[in-house]
Amino acid sequence: MTNQLLLYNTASREKEPFSPLHERVGLYCCGPTVYNYAHIGNLRTYIFEDVLKKTLVLSGYRVNHVMNITDVGHLTSDADSGDDKMEKGAAREGKTVWEIAQHYTRAFKLDLADLNIQEPDEWPKATDHIPQMIAMIRQLEAGGYTYATGDGIYFDTAKFPAYPDFARLDVENLQAGRRVAMGEKRAVTDFALWKFSPADKQRQMEWDSPWGKGFPGWHLECSAMSLMYLPQPIDIHCGGMDHVRVHHTNEIAQAQAATGNLYVRYWLHGEFLTVDKGKMAKSGENFVTLDTVKKRGIDPLSYRMFCFSAHYRTPLMFSWEGLSSAQQGLLNLKKLITAETKKPAKAVDENAVSAALGQFINALCDDLNMAVAVAALWALLRDTSLTAEVKYAALERADTVLSLNLFSSVESKSVSIDMKAPLPEQLSIAGFVVPSSHNERISTLLFERQTAKQNKNYTRADQIRDELKAIGLSLKDLPGGKVELTPLR
Repeated sequence: MTNQLLLYNTASREKEPFSPLHERVGLYCCGPTVYNYAHIGNLRTYIFEDVLKKTLVLSGYRVNHVMNITDVGHLTSDADSGDDKMEKGAAREGKTVWEIAQHYTRAFKLDLADLNIQEPDEWPKATDHIPQMIAMIRQLEAGGYTYATGDGIYFDTAKFPAYPDFARLDVENLQAGRRVAMGEKRAVTDFALWKFSPADKQRQMEWDSPWGKGFPGWHLECSAMSLMYLPQPIDIHCGGMDHVRVHHTNEIAQAQAATGNLYVRYWLHGEFLTVDKGKMAKSGENFVTLDTVKKRGIDPLSYRMFCFSAHYRTPLMFSWEGLSSAQQGLLNLKKLITAETKKPAKAVDENAVSAALGQFINALCDDLNMAVAVAALWALLRDTSLTAEVKYAALERADTVLSLNLFSSVESKSVSIDMKAPLPEQLSIAGFVVPSSHNERISTLLFERQTAKQNKNYTRADQIRDELKAIGLSLKDLPGGKVELTPLR
C-alpha cells in the first residue's frame, strides 16, 4: 500500500500525514477498567483502534501495540472523589477486587475475540506497575510539580503552563464556575497522583509509598505504563472522545513535566455510540453488552459491520433495527462475494489486485473512512471489468482490515446433537459460532429439557426452547433421541 496515510490528530485538530518516529510504530490504547462488562459503546472504540492497527500493518508498518488493564485507582468522579470503581464492583458482587478484575478482564478478552479484534502485544496491569508509578511521582516531585493534601499527592497544573492547550480549556472560567467541592486542591484542574488510604476504611488494594499507604491515580497509571513499554514520543495514543478534557490532558501534563519531552505525536479519539437518552454508559439504563447482542441471535461481527456505517469521529446512533440491517447487509455482501468471486488456482497479478483495491485503500488512508471503504467493495464486486479471481484476491486482502470473515458460509444450516453423547466443546453451524460462554449453558438446557420431557413436564420443556431462542438457536426434536439446532437469522 503506497498511499499516504492521513490521520486526524486531536492535538492539532487537523488531518496530518502519518510519519512514524520509530522502527516499530508505538500504539498505546487506553484499556478497560475491569469492574464491569464493557458495553458496546466501549467496544466501538476498540473496533476503530483495531482498524487503525490493521491499516498500519497493511501499509507495511510493524506495530508495537500496548493496551493497559485498569484494575485500581479509577474513581467514580473525574474530580478525584468517590469510590474506586474496582472496590465498588467488588462490593456489588460480594467478591474480592482481585476476583472482579480477573473475571471482567477475561470477559473483555472474549468480547475482543468475538469481534475479531486483535489482542495487543502487551497487556500491562496497573497493579503490576506500582513501582514505576511511584518513580514517576518522585520525578514530578523533584521538578516542583506536586503538593500534598490531607488525602493525597496532587499535580499542580499552574506549574505546567501548557496544561489547557490540548483540550482547548478555558481554565479561568472553569475556576470561576466550579461546582465541585475542591477540598485542599489549589485549582479545579489539579489532579491526584497518589491517593491516601482512608483511615476509617480497609481497602483491598493499597501499597506503601514515600508519602504514605495508598494507591495511584488513574491518569498516572497510563503515563507510567505507556512509557515503560513504548519509546517517547509515542507515535499514536488512542481512546474515547471523553478522555480528551481530563484523562489525556492529565496524561500529557504529568508525562511531559516528568521527562521534559513530547509525550505523544498523534492523538486519535473515537466518538460516542449514542441512544435516545444520550451516550451509552455503564451508569445508565442504556447499558447494552455484546452478550445482549448475541442473545438476540445477532452475530457479533454484524455489530462490527454496524460500526463501519459511520466515521469513527462521528457519533453513531444505536438501534436494534439498525443493527439488524447491518447483519442483513453483511449477509448480502457475503452472498455477492460467493456469486462474483472465485478462489485463484495460481497467483493473481499484483498490479490488478492493487488497482481493484484503489478506492478501498483511498478510503482507509483518508483517516480510516470505513463507510466509504465498504461502499468501495460493493462497487468492486459489481465491476464487470475484473475477473472473479482478482475480486477474490482483493476481497481477501481487504478483509485483513475489515475482519468480517467475508468468505465464511452464509447458509443457515443445522447441527444434529446426540443427547446420549457430550456436547462438542465448540459448536459451529455454517459460520455461526456459538459463543464459548454459552456452550455450558446450552448443554445444561438440553439435558434439563430431556429430563423435563421424560417427566412429562412439557411446560418447562417449552420454556427451555424459548431460552435457547434467546441465545440465538432454534431447536427441533429428531428421532433416536437427537435434537437439531439451527441459528436464528
